[in-house]
Amino acid sequence: MGIVVAKFGGTSVGTGERIQKAAQSVVDEYMKGSKLVVVVSAINKTTDESIKLVKESVGDQVTSKQLAGILSMGEMQSVRIMAATIESLGVKSEFIDPFSEKWPVITDSDYLEAKIDKEETEKRVQEHISKLVNQGIIPVICGFLGKDSEGSVTTLGRGGSDVSAFLIGHCIGAEEVVIVTDVKGVMSTDPRKLETAEKLDKITVEEMIDLANYGAQVLHPNALRYKDPDIKAKIISFEYGDLRVHGTDIIGPNHPEEEVISIMKLNETLSLIAVVGEDLMNKQGIIADITKKVSDNGLSIYGISTGESSITLFFKEDDAVKAHEVLHELVIGGDRLSSISLGQKIAMISVVSHDFIDTPGIIANITNPLHDNNINIVELSSSQTAVVVFVDWEDGEKAYELIRGTLQ
Repeated sequence: MGIVVAKFGGTSVGTGERIQKAAQSVVDEYMKGSKLVVVVSAINKTTDESIKLVKESVGDQVTSKQLAGILSMGEMQSVRIMAATIESLGVKSEFIDPFSEKWPVITDSDYLEAKIDKEETEKRVQEHISKLVNQGIIPVICGFLGKDSEGSVTTLGRGGSDVSAFLIGHCIGAEEVVIVTDVKGVMSTDPRKLETAEKLDKITVEEMIDLANYGAQVLHPNALRYKDPDIKAKIISFEYGDLRVHGTDIIGPNHPEEEVISIMKLNETLSLIAVVGEDLMNKQGIIADITKKVSDNGLSIYGISTGESSITLFFKEDDAVKAHEVLHELVIGGDRLSSISLGQKIAMISVVSHDFIDTPGIIANITNPLHDNNINIVELSSSQTAVVVFVDWEDGEKAYELIRGTLQ
């Protein structure tokens, strides 16, 4: 049996009964032959209450270092209670907090958004945590927290406990990381908004990151940066009190060595087609009509944007002539569209990073060097994780090099 890293969220340890159930699930898994590492968040609402107290008492005068120390108290309490509960069930356990000589997670001194020193952390996990595990002791480690080179407590920012779990899983070579939370798994949509929501049996890392970036709060996307493709991972509910219960498996990632920022220039030439008409934004179903016409003819759209009186579409150059023809049928076959044009050759450059959601000014960083070099942007589209830039084909290679030079 391999090593299982079990992370318990704040709700999962929100009461004495839940702590007992969590500890029992760990002991049960241990008795089945698994080696375990436990990562624990602060007890439910402890961190929020601490922040509230600080605001009311100290206000803006609190330093980042002071606040990190205050916020760490919740996790320090949780690990002590969890370790004691595991030992009460007959299995040796040891709590590990940043003041322990065995503390593994080493960071820089950005106290509230600390960056992890992966090399030093992996070294300390192997030196201390692996040793405890091999001795049959269950280490219970504070999630969310780190320690800098001076020995001061730091915090890992949003999703910190999930980061801790996947980071330690990576460093120790775990067989599986189990995220224990207050939901049964990842749902097809928010069940509070649609009763028809269903639990997903599995989801890819890429899908999970995008879902989290768009508001799903099951798992923070930062944590999945440390997800190894060979390590199994799943999200389960604390209600079952069983680490082997089926929840939602997290698969992948497909490209574990991918750079934080991926910049790609499509090697094929695209062509622009513009469809125009009056007050298109208020004409229901117009985009559906266009995309259905394109789909029915086996054509793929590489980009689409809408304006008040125009819809712009991008096709492979070889497909654009056919697209022009079939969309013209749509124009002359009704009274909602006025005209269509087949435009110039276009280059497409995609910039993808899951850091974009936390990076102000990313679009300016991409567009400014193009402006400075007199490169016209034909179209630009963006999401929380990607920016796609369309430029004239003859400017494509230079635009790609300028963007890459700015961001990498």
